[in-house]
Amino acid sequence: IPEVKNVIAVGAGKGGVGKSTVAVNLAAALAQSGASVGLLDGDIYGPSMPTMLGLTERPKAGADQKILPMQAHGMRCISMGSFVPEEAALIWRGPMLNNALRQFFADVRWGELDYLVIDLPPGTGDVPLSLSQMVNVGAAVIVTTPQDVALADVVRAKTMFDQLKIPVAGLIENMAGFTPPGSDVVIDLFGSGGGAKAAKRL
Repeated sequence: IPEVKNVIAVGAGKGGVGKSTVAVNLAAALAQSGASVGLLDGDIYGPSMPTMLGLTERPKAGADQKILPMQAHGMRCISMGSFVPEEAALIWRGPMLNNALRQFFADVRWGELDYLVIDLPPGTGDVPLSLSQMVNVGAAVIVTTPQDVALADVVRAKTMFDQLKIPVAGLIENMAGFTPPGSDVVIDLFGSGGGAKAAKRL
């Protein structure tokens, strides 16, 4: 994408680790630092960006018929969730997913961006492979939770990015403890140490 300087993919070996939350907060932090940022919801089957960002309108088309990204918290955003009813189930095969992703790159007027953050679907399926073939991804970030059982999923995600020749910038351990209001005690609801073990192993 000629006007985009850096593409960052946020992925995970499994669902339920808060990957979309991390992608949104990473993009928002970059925007708050003064960078121009786009956020692409590549989780076609389970798009959560509209809910997380309070986006209720459908994107509009410009005079050149390109899709204008929506604006939220200083970011330009696109999500399949803004094009289909909230209760709709997308039952699509690989080629349809690829076409949707291609349109998000080619038919959206992103403008000049310092960073485009892409929230990938969980696992190691079609979308990451298609992504690596469509755009030059500068780096990937892998999201995990602290329990030991998450380790195997992190290894799978890392192996996938290695095979796609996408460098992994780092590993984020999410849900790493809960501190009740009025207390300094950290409760490890999801265990502890899994992210550190995965980082050391990899």
